[in-house]
Amino acid sequence: MRGVAVLCIVGAALAGCSSGENQAAQVAEGGERISCALAGAGEFTQDCSVDRSQVDGKLTLVVRHPDGSFRRFTVVSDGRGVVVADGADQAEAVVQGDKLAVAVADDRYLFPATVKAKAADAGK
Repeated sequence: MRGVAVLCIVGAALAGCSSGENQAAQVAEGGERISCALAGAGEFTQDCSVDRSQVDGKLTLVVRHPDGSFRRFTVVSDGRGVVVADGADQAEAVVQGDKLAVAVADDRYLFPATVKAKAADAGK
């Protein structure tokens, strides 16, 4: 019997510094920076931010876009990583190295993550 993989969203903040006051790209205000490709963009940028909070005992991630819009995700421990907390669109997630790649409609996000293998029960 194979073990079950458990995905953990890493909580360490990503540090970012800018020596110039004028930045070419608009960046969302908020907590930690994550890479995103919005509205079907081909390349990822560090223009999104994510805030973490506990809602009803579950970790909730609010990803803020540079235009002021946002998406809410709930972290789940069933191997999917995250699910959309509200809205009709579903999240598709796949682990890519040390990132959880999440796609919702035309938006894509890269969350820092680690995968931990859970040992299979010895008696089964």
